[in-house]
Amino acid sequence: MTKITFEDFQKLDIRIGTVIEAEVPEWSHWVMKLNVDFGKEIGKKTAFAGIMKFFKPEDLIGKQFPFIINLEPKKIGPKENGKQNISECMMIMAVPKDDEETPPVMFSLERKVPNGIRVH
Repeated sequence: MTKITFEDFQKLDIRIGTVIEAEVPEWSHWVMKLNVDFGKEIGKKTAFAGIMKFFKPEDLIGKQFPFIINLEPKKIGPKENGKQNISECMMIMAVPKDDEETPPVMFSLERKVPNGIRVH
């Protein structure tokens, strides 16, 4: 396990966002594309999560989850309609086993909170 400093941890900007759209790209055999609303201050961001084997898009739409929103953008998959797919944030979930057979566990909130609220 690699240890990080508290200062490194503080650099992570973890926010709650609501999944407003979810789809499986035609080219994908693993990832789902999520359009996530983080409220007026942050706006909407796109995330790609390797969860399509275990969840359907409709399982996620309208639900809130924690995301790291200040990662460097990452190219995902091929271009679609001349536009590169970019993941702008990362969903946080529990991964019981690091394999492709064990479903991840999504974090659910006790109640709805404003989009963009910070997680400490």
